[in-house]
Amino acid sequence: MTGSRPRWLLCRERRPEARLRMYCFPHSGGSPGEYMRWSDALPDVEVWAVQLPGRGSRREEAPSTSMPELVEALVSEVEFVAPYVLLGHSLGALVAYETALALRDRGSPGPAALYLSGYRAPHLHEPGPDLPKLGDEDLAAVIESEHGPLPEEVKADPDVLAAALEVVRADLTIVATYRPVRVEPLTCPLVILGGDRDEESGESLTAWSRYTTGPCDVWTFPGDHFYFRERTDDFLRHLATGLDELSAGAVPGPRALGSAPPLP
Repeated sequence: MTGSRPRWLLCRERRPEARLRMYCFPHSGGSPGEYMRWSDALPDVEVWAVQLPGRGSRREEAPSTSMPELVEALVSEVEFVAPYVLLGHSLGALVAYETALALRDRGSPGPAALYLSGYRAPHLHEPGPDLPKLGDEDLAAVIESEHGPLPEEVKADPDVLAAALEVVRADLTIVATYRPVRVEPLTCPLVILGGDRDEESGESLTAWSRYTTGPCDVWTFPGDHFYFRERTDDFLRHLATGLDELSAGAVPGPRALGSAPPLP
């Protein structure tokens, strides 16, 4: 990709004639693969997944532990080709938002919209318990309690477990040390997504409306923090519709702030 270091971006299927590109920022401890697979359901969009240090082909690199460090490296080395949207889930939502701010500060072309999933508005950010300082077994137990069991082959080998948790620990350090700075709001549309059984829901999501002078739409889906894994087809159908509207020059969806998209 012209102007970009390929280590940052992965694409399952190049679509140079697509009217829109979508750059996806994974959740804490997540990998790009899950988001790259969405490409099959979005045939009119060129889907790129952001691969952060310490993951995949970059596993030999030390993972980032601070938001400013991560975002500065990202916007210095990656060319986001317009027109495009940024989509991030959980920690990825914060990274996507901060990336949009950094691009604006540089005078670079900004996103046509931000799709921010599973994370509350920045002014409501709570670092929470000091999870990065937990030992491997204790941290693994917390992860399993919130996101389900880790693979047995990972838990059975202390060295494998330590390597797997290194990235998670770094991501949790970014969350724990993140301090939003009061800035002028963005001007692009925001589309905020979440699950109705996730603690990141309701007013914590609608509060994103103050971060843009453009429209802010909230889509709530049945499910928990990883709602898009529970009804993937429904989620991707709504996402495809919104992206089609955006590429056609419309704002993403006519729904009122805080409403949910209709589901079959």
